[in-house]
Amino acid sequence: MTGPGGAVAKDVRELDDLDERIVSALRRQGRLPNNALAAEVGVAASTCLTRVRSLVDRGVISGFHAEVDPAWFGRPIQAMIAVRLRGDARGAISEFSDRLAGMAEVLNVYFLAGADDFHVHVAAKDPDDLRAFVVDHLSSAPEVALTETNLIFEHKRGRLA
Repeated sequence: MTGPGGAVAKDVRELDDLDERIVSALRRQGRLPNNALAAEVGVAASTCLTRVRSLVDRGVISGFHAEVDPAWFGRPIQAMIAVRLRGDARGAISEFSDRLAGMAEVLNVYFLAGADDFHVHVAAKDPDDLRAFVVDHLSSAPEVALTETNLIFEHKRGRLA
């Protein structure tokens, strides 16, 4: 079954209670060793490892990563920048988002439905660095019609389940 934009719709019924408990535990602490994860969800370590591998193979778990504070790398200013592309630039959406994702300042790129085409989450050294990023990489890009920058004061990660 396909959804909007040709995306394959996921059948959430494929996840049983054990899968959901494993995912929930890993969302709370992604570095949980397999034996501790198995104990937390109440199964044998071998069963747990098989289930985690299956969740990865099916794309339920899309990766494991460390969340890093950009301030430790000299980028304490974070912003979310709304970007609207020009009407005649619709063919450049993929190239534009790939180019953004490859920039050192960019933490995340969100392609959206609605008034804005993208929200770009960036980390900058200082206000001048943020301004230079917007001017040099966004406002001056021929496909960009409009940008709007919002500073991020605080970020808290939510829980899916």
